[in-house]
Amino acid sequence: MKRPVVTSLTDGVLRICIDRPEKRNALSMATLDAIAAAFDEAAVHEDLRVAVLTGAGDKSFAAGGDLKELSAVKGEEAAIAMATHAKKALTAVRNFPLPVIAALNGDALGGGAELALACDMRVAASHARIGFIQGKLGITSAWGGGADLMRLVGTGYALQMMTRMEVLDPAQATGMGLYNATAEDGVSLDDALEAFVAPMRGQSPHVMRSFKAMALHLRRNDRAEMDRLETANFGFAWAHPDHDRAVDRLLNKMKPA
Repeated sequence: MKRPVVTSLTDGVLRICIDRPEKRNALSMATLDAIAAAFDEAAVHEDLRVAVLTGAGDKSFAAGGDLKELSAVKGEEAAIAMATHAKKALTAVRNFPLPVIAALNGDALGGGAELALACDMRVAASHARIGFIQGKLGITSAWGGGADLMRLVGTGYALQMMTRMEVLDPAQATGMGLYNATAEDGVSLDDALEAFVAPMRGQSPHVMRSFKAMALHLRRNDRAEMDRLETANFGFAWAHPDHDRAVDRLLNKMKPA
């Protein structure tokens, strides 16, 4: 069976790739578990300086949850259990002891946007958009992304993105502080990423760990209560009839004419 995640480690850089391009790199539970395992296993490598999380193909970094799998989740209790399980994977990304860069090879939408924001920094291809569009399915963020978004851009812009279900192009995302760097037209993501990472290669691994430790300390401040609130609200929204109606509309749109 094909592995949902491919990892490599070269010259102090850990690279983790979600390898489900035929599914737009949808985040099934197995994929999320594989992401968590890859980060957990690599945390002990003393020569690491930075980690890069990306997706296969050029259309989608991660399309969000796997709709086929999620269709089996029924009721508030099951939704909370699913969200809690998935959140562990993103927590593994957030807690990785070295800086993590999301290399956005394509769009990061819904749960994919939450995964991108679980990383410390983001470098995007020239066409890669980002959006918290969970409201289109009558649900909220579920995996800690709401807290990350508000921390990065402030409550005003975060509420704007979530309530208007905005999908930002690279220029908009960079202007708002969501993207650290974007490949220019005609420049590959790999080249843009290498230019961004190059200065980090000269840092001592223990220095990189120290920088991350400070960032992680601030990120954890008051996090538990925000996560509890987000999960509870997600469970209620998932079990609400509005969610069922939104899913039905989406599935009808996806049916062949």
